Amino acid sequence: MKKTAVVTAGTAGIGLETALGLAAAGFAVTVVGRTAQRGGRAVERINATGPAHPARFLRADLASLGEVRALAERIASDHAASGEPLTALVNNVGAMFADRREVGGVEASFLVNHLSPYLLTELLLPTLTAGAPSRIVNVTSGAVGLAKRVFDAVEPPGGYYGFHWYGRAKLANLAYTLDLAARLDGTGVSVFAADPGGAATDMTNGTMTDPKIVSPALRLLWPLVRRRFERSTSGPASVAAGPSILAATDDTLTGRTGIVIGARATPVPPFRAATDPGIAAAVRRLSEQHAPLTVT
Repeated sequence: MKKTAVVTAGTAGIGLETALGLAAAGFAVTVVGRTAQRGGRAVERINATGPAHPARFLRADLASLGEVRALAERIASDHAASGEPLTALVNNVGAMFADRREVGGVEASFLVNHLSPYLLTELLLPTLTAGAPSRIVNVTSGAVGLAKRVFDAVEPPGGYYGFHWYGRAKLANLAYTLDLAARLDGTGVSVFAADPGGAATDMTNGTMTDPKIVSPALRLLWPLVRRRFERSTSGPASVAAGPSILAATDDTLTGRTGIVIGARATPVPPFRAATDPGIAAAVRRLSEQHAPLTVT
């Protein structure tokens, strides 16, 4: 049966390399991105490799929950009309912001890194379940280790620091990922987290070079910490995509769920805070509050 995959933020960097890897594995790949120009280039690059199935592009700004809803509706409708299963959803989207910003009244880092993939996943669960066995892959980050672990509100108290806020949103998404895996156990839908380590992307070459993205206590040491982080990274985007590709395709993972694939493309223990039932419950409440599945 034809295998299909959706890769968000799939027009460049790790997302595009993930899409290329899935196409090479025989998937019909849909890449999601903000601009038709970049989307067209991504599709051309994928199709130039001679995949078994041509790639396609769907435009959506994943910083807009309204556009996430429209995207989910389009994907579900397309699969219902074609009768083809949705085999893999790779939530690759992620962003770090040097300065605090809001989108639709919600802090942008939490929105893009957690609420957006959460909402897309939840809205596509009926399609993924109908296409089972299928897989959900949520891209995580080592930045979860420097995150505040309080989820009483979208934002923790205190000043805004982009790296910590990014890590906190990724921690929320990792807790959601593990919670979702337990929830879907036995349905045929497997759920994985994939940590790409780091790579030469716009975020690592841009935002992460600004010391103001971390708290004052870390600021003087940030160049050293960042270099250590970069030394432990996966290297180029083509290598950093490896954990996501493995999570979506590897036969040894068939029937398994709730696994974190580390930067070396092997299973690793999950970050302990992400396994805390209290954090998972708080993240669930926030998600349901700020990204409800139905709009009245």
